[in-house]
Amino acid sequence: MSTPKLPIDLNTAIAHGLRPDWFMRDRLGTTPDIWQEQLLRSRSKQVIINAGRQIGKSTVVAAAALHCCLYQPGALVLVIAPSQRQSRELFIKIHDFLGRLEPAEKLEEETKLSFVMANGSRAVVLPGDGRTIRGYSSPALILMDEAAFIPDEVFDATLPMLAASSEGRIFLLSTPYTPAGFFYQIWHNADGWERYEIPTAECPRVSKEWLEARRKEDPLRFDREYCCTFSTADAALFTPAMLDAMVADDFEPFNPSRTLFGEDTAANAVSNPG
Repeated sequence: MSTPKLPIDLNTAIAHGLRPDWFMRDRLGTTPDIWQEQLLRSRSKQVIINAGRQIGKSTVVAAAALHCCLYQPGALVLVIAPSQRQSRELFIKIHDFLGRLEPAEKLEEETKLSFVMANGSRAVVLPGDGRTIRGYSSPALILMDEAAFIPDEVFDATLPMLAASSEGRIFLLSTPYTPAGFFYQIWHNADGWERYEIPTAECPRVSKEWLEARRKEDPLRFDREYCCTFSTADAALFTPAMLDAMVADDFEPFNPSRTLFGEDTAANAVSNPG
């Protein structure tokens, strides 16, 4: 006969509430990487993560989201991605972590796109559509997954949700894409954001040999997918470097009079208009 799990003692519960990295390790059974530990311990309100594929960005923000729901009663966590299917993938990670908890947490309500905990906290999946995500206010945490592929109007509709919340946080996480859009602009130009750049080579679970094979297959795609480099889309005819090379600033303005009649004739025409 198995021994029933005892409730977590008060000191441990307090420690897990204060240290999300310990919570991830002890209650979720997943030891965070160094950068994940730093992110979980951060208290920044605005975080942007520019990361290579398979680095563990979805895993760590799923742990952060569940921690928020557990230790901030009444918290609202919004999960947004370019499509509802992608949003739900991140929500599934949160739900899977929820299932690992011992003792188990009671849910008051559960659907494929949301859950509500006994403490009033809830997590909600939203699609990347600026017309349909309005109506939420004062979220405790907003997760925007694959943010480089989310339209600007979705970000514009989302950010004001935090206006009335002094404690609300937003995490933008993505592999990079083209040098345009809110994710690119925030990464390069915005103040007040805590930045994390994690290329796939820094992940101990991905072999160097596998990465080298991907680099040889397609260097441009490799830089974008695994090295945190913004680049043109695959279908683009010209790269940014090629466009820059086409621009010159040391040319003489075009004057059709000089071309047709010669410089002296043009000057005489101006001085003797009659």
